[in-house]
Amino acid sequence: MHQVYPQATIASGQTLFVQQCGFCHGRDASGGESGPDLTKSKLVSSDNAGEAIGQVIHNGRPEKGMPSFSLSDAEVTSLVAFIHYQQDQAMSQSGNRKGVSTADLQTGNAEAGKAYFNGAGTCSTCHSATGDLAGIGSRYQGLRLEQQMLVPRSAQSKVTVTTAAGQTLTGALAYHDEFTIGLMDSSGDYHSWPTSSVKYKVDSPTEAHVQLLSKYTDDDIHNLMAYLQTLR
Repeated sequence: MHQVYPQATIASGQTLFVQQCGFCHGRDASGGESGPDLTKSKLVSSDNAGEAIGQVIHNGRPEKGMPSFSLSDAEVTSLVAFIHYQQDQAMSQSGNRKGVSTADLQTGNAEAGKAYFNGAGTCSTCHSATGDLAGIGSRYQGLRLEQQMLVPRSAQSKVTVTTAAGQTLTGALAYHDEFTIGLMDSSGDYHSWPTSSVKYKVDSPTEAHVQLLSKYTDDDIHNLMAYLQTLR
C-alpha cells in the first residue's frame, strides 16, 4: 500500500503549496500560469516518499524556469503529501479523462499474464502471488493498480552508509538529495550526513520496475494487469 500521510500534513502542505507553488502550478496542483499539471506528472506518479519531488524542490529546474527552494525537511514532506493527495484525487475522478474506468484496464489475458509473471517478466524473482502480492487485486483497482505494477510508490528503498571513521549503518532511506543522505535505523532513529562526507549505496526496489518500462509490450502490460486483478 502506498504511503498515507496524516490529514494535518496534507493541510499544511496545501497552505505552503498555495504560497510557494500555486502561481505556476495552480492552487490545486492542476497547472497554472507556467507550471505543468502535477496531477498528471509521471515524476509524481513514480515518486517514493518524496525522493524525486524533494530533489526537484531543492534543486529546481532552471532550464524550465523553476527556481530552487530552501525548505526544511518537514516543509518538503508536507508539499509531497499534498501533491500526492491531489494526484490521488484526480485519478479517482470518473467524470473526465483524468479518471480511467477499471473496465478500460480489463482487456488482457490473465493466464498469459501469469506466465509472464513467472517467466519472461521475472516478477516472481522478487514477488509472490501468495506472499507480498496476496490480495493486491482487492487493495488496488484500476489505474492505481497499474501504477503500483509499473512503478510501485510503496516500495521502500534501503541505504547502507559508511562513515569516514569506517562505521557502517543500514536502514530505510529517509531522505536523499544532492547534499544530504538520511536513514531510519531498525530502532526508529533518524541519522543523516552530508553526502560529501560518507560513502553510501542505495538499494531501490523500484529500479527493476523502471528497467522493465522499456521492455514491456502493450500485451505484456494488459496481460499482467489482468493477472494481478485475480489476486484477491
